[in-house]
Amino acid sequence: MNRFIERCRKAGLKVTPQRHAIYKLLMDCADHPSTDWVYRKITDTWPTISFDTVNRTLLPFSEIGVIDMAESCSLSTRRFDSQANNHHHLHGIRCGQITDFCDATLDDVPLPPPISENTLP
Repeated sequence: MNRFIERCRKAGLKVTPQRHAIYKLLMDCADHPSTDWVYRKITDTWPTISFDTVNRTLLPFSEIGVIDMAESCSLSTRRFDSQANNHHHLHGIRCGQITDFCDATLDDVPLPPPISENTLP
């Protein structure tokens, strides 16, 4: 929790009770939840929290490195990953499940450059 508080403060994010609750929920989650799942779960303890608050919380969390985002071309929604250790993801195209795995031989594989307007013909 100290790492979370320190990163939030360093990034200029206030550590509100709602952000704290969302972060704790993610830390207790073993899979890769969507924003919708986080919202549905957090309303069990925070019934007045809005979907917009949850949505506007998760992206900054990934930007400051307290969680990761798991994205894929075939995923219809962003999914989030609370596991801070170095790992990779396998995404089942049919079932939609995301599975964590570790393989040191993949750690140094260079990623292709991002597609940008400058690289399009």
